[in-house]
Amino acid sequence: MEEAGAPHFPFPYQPYPIQEQFMQALYGALEHGKVGIFESPTGTGKSLSLICGALSWLRDHEEKRRQEADRLLQGDGCTSLSISSSLSTTTSSTPPSSSAEPDWITDFVQKKAERDFVSKLKDEELRRKKREEHLEMIRNNSQLKYALKRKVDCEDDEGVKLLQLSKDPQEGELNNPEEELIVAEYESDDESKTKNKFCGGDDDDEDDLVEEHVTKIYYCSRTHSQLAQFVHEVQKSPFSQDISLVPLGSRQNMCVNEEVRRLGSVQRINDRCMEMQKNKHDQRPKEVEGGKRKRGASKAVCPYVGAQGLQTLRDTVLGAVRDIEQLLSLARETRSCPYYATRLAIPPAQLVVLPYQTVLHEGTRRASGVQLKGQVLIIDEAHNLSDVLSCIHSSELTGAQLCRAHSQLAQYSERYRSRLKAKNLMYIKQILFVVEGLVRVLGGKVGQNPHTTELLTINNFLFKAQIDNINLFKVQRYFEKSMISRKLCGFIEKYAGTGVTSHTQTSQTQTQTANKENRRTEGLNRYLQTLQSKSPPGQQGAAEDRELAASPMMQVEGFFMALTNANTDGRVVLHTQGTHTHTNFSFLLLNPAVHFAQVLKDCRAVIIAGGTMQPVSDFKQELLFSAGVGAERIIEFSCGHVIPPENILPIVLCSGPSGQELEFTFQNRDTPHMMEETGRVLSNLCNVVPGGVVCFFPSYDYSRRILENWEASGVLARLSSKKKIFQEPKKANQVEKVLNEFSRTIQRCAVDGGTLSGALLFSVVGGKMSEGINFSDELGRCIVMVGMPYPNIKSPELKEKMAYLDKNLPHSGGRSPGQALIENLCMKAVNQSIGRAIRHREDYACIVLCDRRYSRPATLAKLPDWIRAHTRTHTSFGPAFASLRRFFMEKKQQQL
Repeated sequence: MEEAGAPHFPFPYQPYPIQEQFMQALYGALEHGKVGIFESPTGTGKSLSLICGALSWLRDHEEKRRQEADRLLQGDGCTSLSISSSLSTTTSSTPPSSSAEPDWITDFVQKKAERDFVSKLKDEELRRKKREEHLEMIRNNSQLKYALKRKVDCEDDEGVKLLQLSKDPQEGELNNPEEELIVAEYESDDESKTKNKFCGGDDDDEDDLVEEHVTKIYYCSRTHSQLAQFVHEVQKSPFSQDISLVPLGSRQNMCVNEEVRRLGSVQRINDRCMEMQKNKHDQRPKEVEGGKRKRGASKAVCPYVGAQGLQTLRDTVLGAVRDIEQLLSLARETRSCPYYATRLAIPPAQLVVLPYQTVLHEGTRRASGVQLKGQVLIIDEAHNLSDVLSCIHSSELTGAQLCRAHSQLAQYSERYRSRLKAKNLMYIKQILFVVEGLVRVLGGKVGQNPHTTELLTINNFLFKAQIDNINLFKVQRYFEKSMISRKLCGFIEKYAGTGVTSHTQTSQTQTQTANKENRRTEGLNRYLQTLQSKSPPGQQGAAEDRELAASPMMQVEGFFMALTNANTDGRVVLHTQGTHTHTNFSFLLLNPAVHFAQVLKDCRAVIIAGGTMQPVSDFKQELLFSAGVGAERIIEFSCGHVIPPENILPIVLCSGPSGQELEFTFQNRDTPHMMEETGRVLSNLCNVVPGGVVCFFPSYDYSRRILENWEASGVLARLSSKKKIFQEPKKANQVEKVLNEFSRTIQRCAVDGGTLSGALLFSVVGGKMSEGINFSDELGRCIVMVGMPYPNIKSPELKEKMAYLDKNLPHSGGRSPGQALIENLCMKAVNQSIGRAIRHREDYACIVLCDRRYSRPATLAKLPDWIRAHTRTHTSFGPAFASLRRFFMEKKQQQL
């Protein structure tokens, strides 16, 4: 019998008990505003559990709010008390009124507050009903009728809104084609003026353009394919007809304008899109002297961005659940832009699906119109969340990019000196000064080792570059508001070609002579060509070199932003390699919690989910406690697998067939005895394991060395007589081809019944096949882990990270936080690799951990619960091999 008041979870089929438990725990976390760490192995229906649990909570939450509003508006005798209770939270912080104040004044103030509150409730209820009626109309295919009722003059309002969404400045009419390259007047000391100058209006105007955000769930994951898979699960769920889902993506993934898509790189696509939106806005007729309307110069505009088309596509997006591919097809048919339409659809949407970058990076979040205040955030595939946050907020800058950026900005300043305002010239000089300081640091000292790595605190780096007297926060604000990097891109694109000088002098007021113009253009071209010719052959393709030449200031801007982090939160890594071109800076973020703290503070609840979240101790300490989250707000949920216990056989193998102890330490792993013993282990496994065997090595370097040894000793020949051998490809675009051939080989062997029993795939932990690849059923009957994939502790970056943790986090269990980091990085990588097998309830596989160090209790404790509970340690090879043979014989008999 169902407990009274327990939530009901619609599900497409009878859920497993662990799915019921998952949804109950998720519902409670959302209801009570918790930060939840949820672990559910692949194959247990995690996505559906997330969908049905979260959307059930959203349904009930909205119903409770509706009932509460109805009760307050009905005037049933409880109204005054209820309103007084609701108002108490807002008035509790105000000082009590004087005891001498007359009662009638107190009564008047109270009644006025109650009337205002009721009026606000009525407005909210009216807006809610309008939204629901509109959505119902859309779902009944009436959106076209609605779109046709829109007034033609809304084109102007929509243009303004799109320009605000894209953060593009609204400039005046462009009578001069070069005007768009000139930075607008900048007043840094008056923030209100700055905002009006670059954001197109005051706060009130901006508020009018921002639609109210309903309570919603933001779901983010690592890749677009994972997001598409999640949307497909929503389509299969009982909520598919009732939920408003919006998928977000980058311009590169969502643009349907083929002319723009052909540009290839993310930055070029973004710049071209923004330019076309601005051109569209600039070409609208404007009032000039005498009351006449004048239209700006004709420029390329995007045919897919029209107010009516965007509104229609926005409504269509809200009316049915679609993934990005389905949305792109619809956008091409209707000739409307899905990138802007989806952003317009965020406020009324109930479920927004988006990539990590869009939600975890504050600037991207703000530009995309994502508002987390009071909302629910679900971060899926979050086992590497700390690394993701560090990567998103890190930056790298090469010597070649610095030199290009300095040259380009200097020529830009020289060309437009007479037309730039004093404030702009001042900031451009500051940027040039900082870049010169960075170049000096790259120069190094005479006699210095040409190949060195140096780590500096942010302050020490600024002192070394002699730029500590520059206010980088003001410079960064100037970058953002003036968009000088984008102006510089346009300048370079305009003058980087050959034979363009004849049509550059279009301004009637320009005072430079033609010869001077030509000299400047030729100088720029010569500089770019010289740098291109200095690139080492084979290191950089033509497309990459053009990208470097076009947008180095974007990289400089990103590096400047990194330098505005707190001194203790990051380090600047200086890699010196002899010449400026090959030397580079990188910013290493040591404290990812500083950028996650605002997300945790704004959101009502945050759910951090993954198939394998173990070990979670460092995760909680580094990301949650360090961000100010109290232990009482954190809940953990970990469920077992849906497979029966007899379908998994995890083994820790301490020695090989000849009795050689298996311990792949740095000192032992390269010995001939260890390599040969590993080959004998694999040969024996391939004799009894049907289908596919996937063998993971700890690194690419070790993989290369051991395979070379096996080829010379004949081990590879013996292995290839039992299974066809495949290796992880060097290029990412070849992974699918190798996997398809691997799969076809296994299928052929199962049908032919020849001497080959399947295929053997050599891969690397942390490589292209250790995450996101599905080795289900016959593709992965056995996963072999050779050694323990500890990270390189000699890495300067890792040493610095360990030192930071040792200084800032508490020690526990007799180990320093730095040591715990090393062990946790290793076991997270192991857990991801062995999780490639057993992908559904009927699947089965064995997992062989070849290293006696896996038998240590502290190491075993870091395995997922559902694997650790069935793991057996074998000190000798014989019993282990017998258990493997018995495991597969039983499975074979069950299939007969």
